[in-house]
Amino acid sequence: MKKFIANVKRYKSYMIYSAKATLKGEVAGSRLNWLWWILDPFLFMLVYTFMAQIVFGKSEPYFPIFVFIGLNMFDFFNRTVTRCVRSVKRNKGVISKVYLPKYILVLTEMLVNGFKMCVAFALVVLMIPFYRVPITWHIFEVIPVFIVLLLFTFGASCIVLNFGVFLTDLANVITVLLKLVFYMSGVFYNIMKRVPEPYNTLLLYGNPMAGLIQCARNAVLNSSHPYYDLLGIWFLISVLLCIFGVRMIVKYENSYVKVI
Repeated sequence: MKKFIANVKRYKSYMIYSAKATLKGEVAGSRLNWLWWILDPFLFMLVYTFMAQIVFGKSEPYFPIFVFIGLNMFDFFNRTVTRCVRSVKRNKGVISKVYLPKYILVLTEMLVNGFKMCVAFALVVLMIPFYRVPITWHIFEVIPVFIVLLLFTFGASCIVLNFGVFLTDLANVITVLLKLVFYMSGVFYNIMKRVPEPYNTLLLYGNPMAGLIQCARNAVLNSSHPYYDLLGIWFLISVLLCIFGVRMIVKYENSYVKVI
């Protein structure tokens, strides 16, 4: 743990520089620049809102914000995990010349996608008064939700980064699995209302993204507590995933250069 913290401090400048370079590279040549990070989930939100309210005639209170929260949280997890599968091979020019703890690559991806998520969530702040969502102290309870999201994303990303070096087709498998997770996460529907008992509870507690998204909606939209038992379970699992993922990387990272 001490070595991990020391390495994060040591390579902090590299992570920030690399994250800035990635963000600048993504918007280079684009007239809208960083606005695309808002427009992308915003346009999807409009599509899902149209489908739910107009086509199917079913919706939730404050449905645009309801969808936007789910999309932003899942996009952060999805983009980070997907990119980390090939992160070592994508950065082989750097890691073949100098030593770099490979979990630093995961933290860099999290910085990039975390910044995008924060920019997109700025729109949620603007939408709350527009849709007259009651603002209560419960909104601060979204903080532990995002802490668990960060820990789970880091742990899962470290694990797929390691296996992605040795399994060429893992990226394709992860892409398919994440699509399945997306539809089972309640991004555009309420799991507790649309899925019958007891499957809704199993889905809520068995799918971390479904549970975390619902917890965030409780705090922001429903003026209620997140499911703290759920957060506690996935906090412990996430910490174990982080420890397992970091140790796995430390154990095998010396052989990465030989494989790539």
